[in-house]
Amino acid sequence: MAEVGIIMGSISDLPIMQDAADILKEFGISYEMNIVSAHRTPELMFDYAKNAHSRGLKVIIAGAGGAAHLPGMTASLTPLPVIGVPVKSSNSIDGWDSILSILQMPNGIPVATVALNAAKNAGILAAKIIGSSNPEVLIKLMDYMEEMKSKVLESAEKLK
Repeated sequence: MAEVGIIMGSISDLPIMQDAADILKEFGISYEMNIVSAHRTPELMFDYAKNAHSRGLKVIIAGAGGAAHLPGMTASLTPLPVIGVPVKSSNSIDGWDSILSILQMPNGIPVATVALNAAKNAGILAAKIIGSSNPEVLIKLMDYMEEMKSKVLESAEKLK
């Protein structure tokens, strides 16, 4: 059973959103991936968001470009944490429309928002949420952080 749901507004978002799936796989976290458009398939979005928790999901990562309503609308319908990934799409205004659409949620409907096209960070944040109650994931996260630290120190040493 999937623990994280990764949804996107369009297949064109897949090259960005694949980064979330890849990092979740690295941490051994099960996920599902689907296309759920807030504007073109609103009934599907409502059904997905309202039933995600009863299907065993613990976190939803929602990526969208342009008007980017998918993360916020999903958050308004589910009790689960939603992580929004603004995607710089062909019809976006350098991605700012997507960033602001996801970031500027009204009080009561929070969406954790990562940087433009930063689906990998969304996956890491989902892992941290799951790791807060799963010791195996927590250990993998600590190892990942230590590995990042080692790479920086190695680079610094090579620079000398």
